[in-house]
Amino acid sequence: MSRYGRLMAQGEITYALLPGAGGRATWFYSRLTPLLQRAGHEAIAIDLPGADGSAGLPEYAEIVTRALEGRSQVVLVAQSMGGFTAPLVAQRTPLESLVLLNAMIPVPGERAGEWWENTGVSAEREAAARRHGYPENFDLETYFLHDMDPVAVAQSEEEASDEAAAAFDSPCAFGSWPDVPLHVVAGADDRFFPVEFQQRLARERLGLEADVLPGGHMLALSQPTALAAYLLEL
Repeated sequence: MSRYGRLMAQGEITYALLPGAGGRATWFYSRLTPLLQRAGHEAIAIDLPGADGSAGLPEYAEIVTRALEGRSQVVLVAQSMGGFTAPLVAQRTPLESLVLLNAMIPVPGERAGEWWENTGVSAEREAAARRHGYPENFDLETYFLHDMDPVAVAQSEEEASDEAAAAFDSPCAFGSWPDVPLHVVAGADDRFFPVEFQQRLARERLGLEADVLPGGHMLALSQPTALAAYLLEL
């Protein structure tokens, strides 16, 4: 029996896919969802109202929880700022496992707006830029689009949206990370959250070693096949 055949025989998994800032999950995971579905599983990319100034983390968690009602065997995948929504969803929805993908990893009560200074990510991002010879000042092409093909780059210009302050200002009100298999995935070529930073953060905040995959911060678009293979093997 093939690897995909074995996975299908185990029963359908629901992969719940959470976006980063801006909230456009259906676009960000558009290359990943067909691969998971082709393997016999359900993949739900859940858009969040990133531009809505009245919606913070509690509202995000409620949207995701409603989308997952009645489903079992849920694998929650949270990219970038989605890491702040993930533990809130885990308090409400039974999970098979939780995957943090190039994610902001919070501690209980932390605000996403505070996370940057608390973790020291900006200094590590600038140090990585100096080591590797690309600009220290943030721009989309250098930090998000550098490993994406022209089609994905063109789509990003149409799909990109801003994140309102409400989610950054909301405390991430959870007691502890869920007692389920927890995985941290870091892109080897992530320039926004350098891989060394992600590895350190995973050790310090979760006591875990990060799994490293090819690709940058937007690896669901640049390396969907590698990400699908990783998720299907969990």
